[in-house]
Amino acid sequence: MKVIRYQDAEGNVRYAAQLPDGTARCIQGDIFGEHRVTDERADVKKLLAPVAPVAFLCIGLNYRQHAAETKAKIPSFPVLFMKSPGALQHPNEPILLPTHLKSSKVDYEGELAVIIGKRCKNVSRADAIRHVLGYSCCQRRERARLAKTIRRRPVDAWQNVRHVRSLGPCLVTPDEIPNPNHLRIRTILNDAVMQDCNTSDMIFDVPTLVEFLSGSTTLLPGTVILTGTPHGVGMARTPPVWLKPGDTVTVEIEGIGRLTNPVTTER
Repeated sequence: MKVIRYQDAEGNVRYAAQLPDGTARCIQGDIFGEHRVTDERADVKKLLAPVAPVAFLCIGLNYRQHAAETKAKIPSFPVLFMKSPGALQHPNEPILLPTHLKSSKVDYEGELAVIIGKRCKNVSRADAIRHVLGYSCCQRRERARLAKTIRRRPVDAWQNVRHVRSLGPCLVTPDEIPNPNHLRIRTILNDAVMQDCNTSDMIFDVPTLVEFLSGSTTLLPGTVILTGTPHGVGMARTPPVWLKPGDTVTVEIEGIGRLTNPVTTER
């Protein structure tokens, strides 16, 4: 099932099941618990990110070809960093290039997002997918050169900048994606395809990541795992390609859809 989260004409935030014809039917109940699809047609005034994340767990350097293009050593275990849920942006809404923590070298990164649906801890690799609510597309803006003026850790400050991550356009349940590590993933900058890969190139696949991240740690429903970006990033190109105001970035993942956001400057 494809699930969208949206705002209706009265400002209520609701969930709906998206149908092949583009219409949607309202979901009644708790998306993380008991719920059902009704016959009520969804009145979608604004499409939102498919969940309001309780946490972002981000994996760096998780594609072999990306490691090769950046001349990085293949990690022996997942490289984890975290970000604030306040960094979230919705589909079609502008991604902001910061002016206070300014950088002229901001990169694009498309990623597969894994959304945890059940509270879990010490999950085995074999049982990992049972705890997944669904999958989505993510756009991540990555700062190639960190500000030297920040007294706290620069990478942490940048990762938590508002509207650095977008999520959507929907989440797709595991019954429709039996193998999340066999999906074509592309990032399109304006009209140019910049990243074109398959999630089979991941160093640590989705079940391994869920097993690793839940080790002696409780993952809550609504936790979003960002599984890393494939090769083709702007910093690895000659000459490098950086985002600028007026750009449009689309992440497209097989079986999920297309997530598009314009790029503008923070005001």
